[in-house]
Amino acid sequence: MFKDTVLKNRSYRRFYEDQTVTLETLKELVDLARLTPSGANLQPLKYILSCEPEKNALIFQNLAWAGYLKEWDGPVKGERPTAYIIILGDTEIAKTFGCDYGITAQTILLGAVDKGLGGCMLASIKKEELRKALNIPAQYEILLALAIGKPKETVVIDKLEPGKDIKYWRDAQNVHHVPKRELKDIIL
Repeated sequence: MFKDTVLKNRSYRRFYEDQTVTLETLKELVDLARLTPSGANLQPLKYILSCEPEKNALIFQNLAWAGYLKEWDGPVKGERPTAYIIILGDTEIAKTFGCDYGITAQTILLGAVDKGLGGCMLASIKKEELRKALNIPAQYEILLALAIGKPKETVVIDKLEPGKDIKYWRDAQNVHHVPKRELKDIIL
């Protein structure tokens, strides 16, 4: 059932670093993105794929991992993603990218779940540092980084009680909790 796939598609931030993701798998995921709708059918998005430890390390050091977990600096060695997809907007095709990159990012992550993987969308990026590290030409706007790998953590959805905090958190067993509003609270 599709809902099960959606429920498995959480923001995973810790991975089994010894379980690699192949370049072929990354290409298959980007091929899914290629087939998604695009505003005015401009198709302005481009992708950088990484599944090599050295390149992954360059990407990792230019990302911020969990804004609400102030005491956590991100995954430690052994728990880092084994692959990344950097989503870029080609400014020679379009000046803005609307919701195209959100659509493609979600499609890629749903495809990852279908392959027994998981990931996390990261928008907190040291963009100029990443641009230099990967030699990304100026015509490409850095939009999102997708961290991908075999999830090493449990993420659960909690019912958001009225008046309670929306911030995600981790319990003593390192289970990641994500409060979500109920359906009745979001339909007007």
